[in-house]
Amino acid sequence: MVSVVSLTIPILVAAVLVFIASSIIHMVLPIHRSDFGRVPDEDGVMEALRRFKIPPGDYMLPSAGTPAAMKDPAFLARRDKGPIVVMTVMPPGPPSMGTPLLLWFLYSILIGVFAAYIAGRALTPGAHYLDVFRFAGASAFMGYSLGLLPQSIWYKKAWSATLKSVVDGLVYALLTAGTFGWLWPSL
Repeated sequence: MVSVVSLTIPILVAAVLVFIASSIIHMVLPIHRSDFGRVPDEDGVMEALRRFKIPPGDYMLPSAGTPAAMKDPAFLARRDKGPIVVMTVMPPGPPSMGTPLLLWFLYSILIGVFAAYIAGRALTPGAHYLDVFRFAGASAFMGYSLGLLPQSIWYKKAWSATLKSVVDGLVYALLTAGTFGWLWPSL
């Protein structure tokens, strides 16, 4: 057994490598540029929404509010007439990148901690590189990728966008696995 504390260096190095890889994937490569489509008459739609002063948050249209209200004929008529919209409203102005980037790095550390816990419970110091790679990689892949699938299952996010993010998660998991295999404690 290997303690999580003794895997602090692999956790941090993996988080740094994932942070760099995700920056390249999202800022340099064109892979995710088609993840969000444009609505027709974007200016008109934005102007129409602006007058409602919707606070930042997640919304669904139409919204029944309760399971019982989902049977209400008025709700059913609105739903059937459409459109059905799932949206996230963000505050106006330039997006702040500092907090999301910090949270992403902390998330990568958290994934590393869980990968360390699982691999550390299954393996001993001096374990073979491929054994460490498999345990850490599978754990990291679950953390980075599998939680994305419900967005397409339940909220109809485009499968193409979700699957691209799952592939990103595979890259992050491979970096984590390689780092853990490389820096795993010896006997």
